[in-house]
Amino acid sequence: MQSVNKRLLIAWLLGILFSYLFVGYMENFYQTYLAIVLWTIPIHALVGLFIYYLIGKITREIYSKSADTLIAIILFAALLVFAPAMYVMAKPFPNLFDAGVFHLSKQTWPAFVIGLVPAFPISVLLLMIARRGQWTESRFFKFVDENLNGLLIALLFFTVYLIFASIFNRPSYDADDMFFDADGNLYRWRFGTENYRDYYWRQAHPFILIIIRPLVAVLAFIFRGDSLFATFTINALTGALCVFLVWYFVRHSAGNSLYASLIAALFGASSTQLAFASIIESYIYLSAIALIFLVLLLKDKPLPALIVAGLVTFGITFSNIAQTFIAYFFVKRNIKQIIIYGVIISLLVVPLSLLNNWIYPNSQPYFWDLSPLEREDHNRFPPTLQRANLLARTMTLHSFVAPQPLIIRDGWPFAKVWMFRAAIKKDPMQIATYETPLGNVLARVWVGLMLVGVALFLKNIFKQDNGYFLTFIFTVLFFFALHMQYGKDAFLYSSNWTYAITLFLALAWRELADKHWFQMVLLVFVLLLLVNNSQLLHTMMEISSPSVPWPVWK
Repeated sequence: MQSVNKRLLIAWLLGILFSYLFVGYMENFYQTYLAIVLWTIPIHALVGLFIYYLIGKITREIYSKSADTLIAIILFAALLVFAPAMYVMAKPFPNLFDAGVFHLSKQTWPAFVIGLVPAFPISVLLLMIARRGQWTESRFFKFVDENLNGLLIALLFFTVYLIFASIFNRPSYDADDMFFDADGNLYRWRFGTENYRDYYWRQAHPFILIIIRPLVAVLAFIFRGDSLFATFTINALTGALCVFLVWYFVRHSAGNSLYASLIAALFGASSTQLAFASIIESYIYLSAIALIFLVLLLKDKPLPALIVAGLVTFGITFSNIAQTFIAYFFVKRNIKQIIIYGVIISLLVVPLSLLNNWIYPNSQPYFWDLSPLEREDHNRFPPTLQRANLLARTMTLHSFVAPQPLIIRDGWPFAKVWMFRAAIKKDPMQIATYETPLGNVLARVWVGLMLVGVALFLKNIFKQDNGYFLTFIFTVLFFFALHMQYGKDAFLYSSNWTYAITLFLALAWRELADKHWFQMVLLVFVLLLLVNNSQLLHTMMEISSPSVPWPVWK
């Protein structure tokens, strides 16, 4: 027991920083001394237990002295540094970033310290209870133990996404289209305030409100009614969920946890994830439900689970139901099941739309009302070879490796940061370019990695089950065809295909997954990608800061 207490004491000390960050965030909603103490005690007791478990697991891995362990340590160390580095990067923009959101005030420091003291004996007691109850046999422990790497990577990216969600969605950003033509102001209103009406009056999101707003409401209840912070947090959590689901899919497809970690980190660091796990919009939720649908297929879950995922997909954006049919067709290859799936979805989407507009009256038109489509003419463009070329570059390159974005100053009171600009009002099409040596090198390396993936896919095309490969190919083609004629900045929709390209390549590279030289290539690429893509976030802050007034909260 003495050795256990020593290890637990180390865990208690190491956990102080993490508990400080968590309690510091909760102080935004609970400012009293008693509240801080009551939050600190259980949080630090659980954090200490988790770090106690983590120390044991890391120690066993280190003693194995494998190359995998070294690569994993470097990867997790880099991700652990990335979050505070982003915090430091944001601090010079005080009208955008309120650093106090993630700090305890000086007045509540004593309460935090008081709460730390009883947390240690409570951790000891919980550990004793857990051991007597054979906690290692519980379903929760087994899930955490089997998926620890994916959960940690998702958690680390969550902290980054939350920092920038708290920046780019402040009420001071009181207009749409600032970033990549995204309707950030609209969705902040719709999800986080009583102003839930779609002021663009579009029918493309039939029952998005009854999907997202209840999630916000649950978290807002914990946050003592602060729906704004709840919306920030839900958006960042959804981005982190996408990272975990990519890890889970690759882990269970390739059978290599380290390889899955590298792929998940690559996906989490992509320009798509950094942008849309931070900016409140509908697209990160579409990426999450598409990945959930794929995992359900991978685990051969029953039809009702797939129907629920399909209904959520349709409710968020009805065109994305095509993704589920593509996946169902190529993975299941059962026409009868697909027909049943389609019929049940068709029967349920109408009552769910009616329910949405009953709970949220006059929030949006019904999806069968086609008259609002006339207002979408400004988003439609003729398909041309030039648009095809620029769209392909956006999908395959810019969605992963961030270029120097376009800065558009067209008479609005704020400058716009976009990746792709369609031919609007007879102006020529524009696209972001790689203007730094690092960006240029990474873009070329990424092209090389994609070509390796395509070559390996073609090499093994007759030796493998191509169901998921075809799912990802046709998903990308579907959105390519759709956005050949629709969208001013195609990067806005990148969450619809970034996961598909990532998983296609992850499956194609499988025969290299266990080779340390390839793991090192991916590791170096991810580390440099973190550096390069963080500059996109810096540019977004730098360009928007002069247009955002003080104070940041009102």
